[in-house]
Amino acid sequence: MRIITDSASDITIDEAVKLNIDIVPLTISFGDEVCPQNTVEDFDCFFEKLKVSTSLPVTSQPSPQLYLNIYNEAKLKGDDVLVITLAGGLSGTVNSANLAKDMIDYDRIRVIDSEQAIITQRLLVEHAVKLRDEGKELENIAGAIENLKRHTVVCGALDTLKFLKMGGRIPASMAFIGELLNIKPTIILKNSVLEELGKARGSKASLNLLYKEFEATEVDESFPVYFGHTSSEERCIQFMNETIKKYNLKNTAMFPISGVIGTHVGPGCLAIAFVRK
Repeated sequence: MRIITDSASDITIDEAVKLNIDIVPLTISFGDEVCPQNTVEDFDCFFEKLKVSTSLPVTSQPSPQLYLNIYNEAKLKGDDVLVITLAGGLSGTVNSANLAKDMIDYDRIRVIDSEQAIITQRLLVEHAVKLRDEGKELENIAGAIENLKRHTVVCGALDTLKFLKMGGRIPASMAFIGELLNIKPTIILKNSVLEELGKARGSKASLNLLYKEFEATEVDESFPVYFGHTSSEERCIQFMNETIKKYNLKNTAMFPISGVIGTHVGPGCLAIAFVRK
């Protein structure tokens, strides 16, 4: 079985090889300069550029042809294909995957809009890999992922309002006052759309809002709790360790977040992802 996801999952090329999956890239460009997002080093390089940029880079969804190339390979080998894409509310990536599906006469392809991104999209992909390696069939895996995606939660604490302002999501005046008052917004991904979870003064208070969301959820401990960061590894390690101690967590991991979503939240964002019962 071929499992395909996109680079919004932040799964690196090396990880994809180990998982035996395909990664279809979204393109990120500063003007004419394309920034690949294949390795952790690529992620770090991107955020160094973003910090000094006066405008946001442009992110482009994959072309249908990239999916079609993999579909054709799978058809030749008689392989089933499962595609798990970035949230349709954030990107047209799922449309490209479906357009490619319509371009080939092959009925063993299933395309799933994850309605997720970054570490929750990764969680869904890794669970699909686990089920594939256990010998489950395509329809069973697709059904399991469709169910699981409705129970996954990811929320994050931003370090700056700068990139929300640059992206036109908030007025410049609001960003100025927010920075002056040290306002740190928190966000949550719901129904394929990023929404505001709340605002807090200072980083500690913003993380407390993430804890509040975590505490309000009956967490399914059979799945891992994931932590993510945009070029803030040391702060994320501290956040993860404090959370592990606070809630006696047994199954955790931390991953860097690439520029695909990082473009909009900027460097210094910390995120937590979990599965609710």
